[in-house]
Parts: sequence; structure tokens; C-alpha cells
Amino acid sequence: MRGGSRKAGSMIEAKTMFETRSGEKLLATDPADMPPDGHVVFIGRIASPWTTRETCPKNMGAARETGQPAVLTIDLPYRNGLLGLERASHIVILSWLHHSPRTLIIQKPRHAAEPKGVFSLRSPARPNPVGLHIAKLVALDINTGRIDIDAIDVLDGTPVIDIKPYFASTDAFAEATIAGRDEPGRIER
Repeated sequence: MRGGSRKAGSMIEAKTMFETRSGEKLLATDPADMPPDGHVVFIGRIASPWTTRETCPKNMGAARETGQPAVLTIDLPYRNGLLGLERASHIVILSWLHHSPRTLIIQKPRHAAEPKGVFSLRSPARPNPVGLHIAKLVALDINTGRIDIDAIDVLDGTPVIDIKPYFASTDAFAEATIAGRDEPGRIER
């Protein structure tokens, strides 16, 4: 894994966390085993209430519904980068979903009638398991690197890749849609 050491057995854990469904396809080579073409570093970790995939909310909306906050702790070398972030009401968090398999290229979500390519989904299983989260900034302490947020939809201990301020004026598109989101055969939870 780029940007951090891989724990023994982490790929075994990732593979057991995700079952293979009918219609799914895997990449011939695991991206984690390929030569690095960039150097991603982890700048901190996320402390969340979620310790298993089964209990972790599937998205930020579901995470907010639980009413359980989360905390990011930014490592010492990167804390000066937080200067001025307190002006933001919301932040964009990029995380490294380290428990996710990286070989699944076509997936069959439980809620979908047909398989879909990974790049048309928000699934954590992807060649580069980068998570994207928009969270409300509740509190910030630059000295300790502590960032309190309203909610998060990742497992406890998930690495942080980057943080950016969220700008509603440029980041939000009210007219954005996904064709077929309410497709026939979709299973509601």
C-alpha cells in the first residue's frame, strides 16, 4: 500500500469483508501489487464509532441519522496546514478505505438490478480506495490536530489523505442527477 505500511493479513481481511456477487468481475492484477506511480501519504486518522462493516453506515446521510460524531486527528507535521480551516462550516475529507478490495472492477450492488462499473458507483471497493466525505466542521484545535465533525461513514482508524474546505458556491450542483437511480428492481432498505 502506498503511503503506509501494509499490515500482515490486511488483504485477507479485505477479501473476507466483501463477498463476490453474480455478474461481478475482478481485475487481473491487484493495484496494491503494482509499482507505485505516486506517493500518497496519510496525514492523520479518523476515530469513528464504527468497528465493523456491518455496523458502518453506507453513506454520510445514514451516518448523520445516527447522531454519532467523529474525530479526525491530523499528524504533527501537517497541523500547520489547518490554519484558516476554522472559517469553513463544512469540509471535504479524502480517506483511504484500507479494508476495501482493489480488484473489483464490475460490481453488482444489492440495490441494483444490473452490474455496474466501479467508476459509476460510490462503493469503497475500487482500484484506489479513496473515500469522499462532506462533513460539518464542529470544532478545530490546530495544536492537537483535532477536528471534530458531525458524522462519518468509515471504520475507526481509517487513514486521512487530504482535507479541503467545502464551497457550496462551486461544489454544489442542484441540477445534478444520476439516470436510473430509481431503476426498476432497486431494493430499498
